[in-house]
Amino acid sequence: MQTQERALRRVRIPLALAWCALAALTAGCGGDDAAARESPPAPPPASVVVSEVRTADVPVIRDFVARTEAKETITVQARVEAILASMTFDEGRPVEKGQVLYELDKSTFEAEVNVANAVLAQAEADVKLAREQVTVRAAEAGLVQAQAAQRKTEQDVARLRPLAEEDAVPRQDLDTAIAANEVAAAEVLVQEANLKNARISEAVGILMAEAQREKAKAALVLAELDLSYCTITSPIDGLIGRTEVSVGNLVGRGEATRLVTVSLVDPMWCTFAISEAEYLRLVRATEARGERTRVEVSLVLADDSLYPHPGEIVTAERAIDVETGTLQLVCQFPNPDGELRPGQFGRARLTVGVFEGAVLVPQKAIIERQGVKSVLVVGEGNKVALKTVQVSERHESFFVVEKGLNGGETVIVEGLQKAQPGSTVVPTEVAASAERDAGEPNPGGDE
Repeated sequence: MQTQERALRRVRIPLALAWCALAALTAGCGGDDAAARESPPAPPPASVVVSEVRTADVPVIRDFVARTEAKETITVQARVEAILASMTFDEGRPVEKGQVLYELDKSTFEAEVNVANAVLAQAEADVKLAREQVTVRAAEAGLVQAQAAQRKTEQDVARLRPLAEEDAVPRQDLDTAIAANEVAAAEVLVQEANLKNARISEAVGILMAEAQREKAKAALVLAELDLSYCTITSPIDGLIGRTEVSVGNLVGRGEATRLVTVSLVDPMWCTFAISEAEYLRLVRATEARGERTRVEVSLVLADDSLYPHPGEIVTAERAIDVETGTLQLVCQFPNPDGELRPGQFGRARLTVGVFEGAVLVPQKAIIERQGVKSVLVVGEGNKVALKTVQVSERHESFFVVEKGLNGGETVIVEGLQKAQPGSTVVPTEVAASAERDAGEPNPGGDE
């Protein structure tokens, strides 16, 4: 009997424990239902601002590292040896063509001009004397006299010859007359030679005198030129630098002395290198627009400000650089206020082509995490979806999308932090003008 009671007790204890566990489980379930009945309602959909992805023809704009350089740069030098007497310009200021910059000591060169004038006067007198020589006229008179004497002896021979044949006069008189005639003929030849020599001598004398006169004139020109070099003027309108020689120094000794540099800065040239591919793209784009002879360029200065005066490409290097594969271009900018100076760095900005039908997404819609760019697209039922995109060019407040969007989608531009992929939102359309006025894109970042 005791054994049966002990067995019944062993059975009752597990059953009691099972009933207790079932009761506890039932009580627990009833508590969860109550908690569920007391939880707050789900939050309403987030309000976001959206914009439609549109398409348009977008110019391809490129920036190239550029450097300004003067269209003309001239080194002013002292061309004669003298003491630098004065400097008459303000360093680093604009100067005009012909403006006096330096004065050299002129005393030596003024004396040389006076000497050259005296030598020229003497040469002029020598020319006059050479032209007034009487040697030719004296030789002409001697020839006339010899010819007259010859005619006289010829007449004597003609008169005596018939008389001598008739023995009316001695034969000796005829021989004497013939001999005198031969002497007179020889004298004529001598006088003709003297006249020829006189004429040659006179011509040579005149030529030599005239040559000395021209030499004296040239010496005077050189002396006056050296004197003019003592007044040093600006060769161009431009910007002048600092003087390299102080007043009181000897300049021009043995070789020209560099004094100062003047640069033409209006207009200002700007040089930059463009790749061969960009060059071909630029040529084709300008030909398509009918602007082969004019390509407009903007200049972004070192402080990222835009230079107010647009420029244009004026020339290019002859060939592509085989080492860098680039072509050197030169553009020209008006510089009326002298804001640009040679040697400044900046960025030459020009349109090298056109993206036709480019897909444009607002910069504010771009989310970038770990180098991957994406956008939140609002689809049917205002459901949010995350799409990865690839972007390239910037145009106004937009990015050009190469992959990921086709145009016509609706993307979130404000409230990105409140929207999550798969959630529902309440979209509000943004005005197009607001898109154009938008600033830099929202980087998104890791939140």
